[in-house]
Amino acid sequence: MNIVILSRNPHLYSTRRLIEEGELRGHKVEVIDPLKCDIIIEKEKPTIYYKDRYLDYVDAIIPRIGASVTFYGCAVVRQFEMMNVFTICTSDAIQRSRDKLRSLQRLSKAGIGMPKTVFTNYSRDVEEVIEHVGGVPVIIKLLEGTQGLGVVLAETKNAAESVLEAFNGLEARVIVQEFIKEAKGADIRALIVDGQVVGAMKRQGKEGEFRSNLHRGGSANIIKLNTEELKLAMNASRALKLPVCGVDMLQSARGPLLLEVNSTPGLEGIETATHKNIARAIITYIERNRN
Repeated sequence: MNIVILSRNPHLYSTRRLIEEGELRGHKVEVIDPLKCDIIIEKEKPTIYYKDRYLDYVDAIIPRIGASVTFYGCAVVRQFEMMNVFTICTSDAIQRSRDKLRSLQRLSKAGIGMPKTVFTNYSRDVEEVIEHVGGVPVIIKLLEGTQGLGVVLAETKNAAESVLEAFNGLEARVIVQEFIKEAKGADIRALIVDGQVVGAMKRQGKEGEFRSNLHRGGSANIIKLNTEELKLAMNASRALKLPVCGVDMLQSARGPLLLEVNSTPGLEGIETATHKNIARAIITYIERNRN
């Protein structure tokens, strides 16, 4: 099978592992930068031109598209879909997951528990917004933030008002969320492949840090999910139509609460923490669905 990984950096751990496992199973795997693809739209034979060739031989793609290139990256994925190439994540599903507000609305409709969340159109009544989520402390997140960037913990009313007013002044869209104190700076990442949890880790933020992202110095250990956590992770994957994804959740006094769903989860942290071969699980998922 000819498998293409859509990635701007072939040296990333996740990309290298997918190449390694794909080749071990006898497939031809290549990395293609989606920003260097030309999309050729026509009635008879829509195709993609990359460097010196047409990509009309591809059987399956693995999108590894960064948030900053979502628009064009998803256009390339969509073109492969028009060419009847199998993808582990559709362009529509990637775009849904990248829009924090849209994804939270869909997940809420699916009955999935999450921290109380408020979105407002640059409201000047900041005090009322804070009260909607139960008062301070609150988490304030940029809608476009990734890997813990653009996430602020406001511990006092004055701090929350200052941050919200600053973001409003910049016309930066944010959501305000309830702070789950009992999570103690930790969260859970469940890795989903083919709609099933194939690995899970508990990420703990470093001392004095409320964000647990490994990119920010957090640590990770394997964890066995309970029934509620398993159900939440799989339901979130189904609600956003992402058969391969990372589901982040918090442990709270009222059960697991969903933080977000990542359509291109990194593999290094989860494979290191769990010692499970997630890359191989993704390749075998492609084999089951492409053959």
